[in-house]
Amino acid sequence: MAETSSISVVISDNHPFTRLDKGLSKDVPEAANLSRSRLAKLIAAGQVTLNGVVEVNQKAKIAAGDVVEITVPVASESHIEAEDIPLDVVFEDDDLIVINKPVGMVVHPAPGTPSGTLVNALMHYCGDSLSGVGGVARPGIVHRIDKETSGLLVVAKSDVAHHGLAAQFEKHTVERRYLAVVYGAPDAYDPRLRGVKGVNFESGNIMRITTQLARHKTDRQKQAVLFGSGRHAVTRSRIIEPLGDPVVASLIECWLETGRTHQIRVHMSHAGHGLIGDPVYGGRRKLSVKSVGEKGQAAAKAFSRQALHAATLGFIHPVTGENLQFEAKMPDDMVNLIAELKQKSTLA
Repeated sequence: MAETSSISVVISDNHPFTRLDKGLSKDVPEAANLSRSRLAKLIAAGQVTLNGVVEVNQKAKIAAGDVVEITVPVASESHIEAEDIPLDVVFEDDDLIVINKPVGMVVHPAPGTPSGTLVNALMHYCGDSLSGVGGVARPGIVHRIDKETSGLLVVAKSDVAHHGLAAQFEKHTVERRYLAVVYGAPDAYDPRLRGVKGVNFESGNIMRITTQLARHKTDRQKQAVLFGSGRHAVTRSRIIEPLGDPVVASLIECWLETGRTHQIRVHMSHAGHGLIGDPVYGGRRKLSVKSVGEKGQAAAKAFSRQALHAATLGFIHPVTGENLQFEAKMPDDMVNLIAELKQKSTLA
């Protein structure tokens, strides 16, 4: 028989909830790490009694003074293998962990990459500190960045944190800012951009791209820009530093109003400013030797992954309510690429 723990809750009189699931979500101890969705599953599974009687209806009526007993199975072991892989931990507490993911690491195991992923590494690193997400001792992934993109991710260690973080991502209240090196310079004074559907400029020379995104009709590994169907997607960007003399590339900052698969990569490509090194959307171009010199041209040509880094991550801690913000420096390959692209203009 599976191990269990028992939690006893007396419904309080200081909230307006009259149904079981909502009342429990308010009164269950925070230390139990049970989100409302997890509580609903326990009710449906017959693991909850109301005044001594098993209750499987999450909408059952409750009143102040009612006694609720919750039987919680100990989190089962995950099938995902723990692997001793070094991690760059930016922040950690009992409920969540923030990681600066390196280039080349996949976030979650899949048929093509069953091992060597961030989740495999977290299974080893976190060990017994994983209190259970959805009843399984595993890290709770609430967002991802591509294998060849570096930078910040937050991962839940508890069910409550997973539920709270997922809600923030769903409401688009999480701050995510990226640094990218792109071809050209997305500038409001460029007449070409005025004719690109979905592209507009806001004050401060901020480019706003608004489209729908969906899987490409013929290449299922790609995303495509649409305007009649698909998922709403909004990306904003601004130039941080023009590169080349004359300018042929730029370091830009991008921030997401939504978070769709490949969003920055496909949106910047749609605007005609694909990411340097992006093998899918970048549309590799040969930069002018006159603009960036031979070393700059060679560096851009040799850059083997999309020049994209998740630099800033901000959110409200789902348990403590604290406003958290983290920053991660650009990896060396992007720093060196920018230096090579600037070399000619620096020497001039």
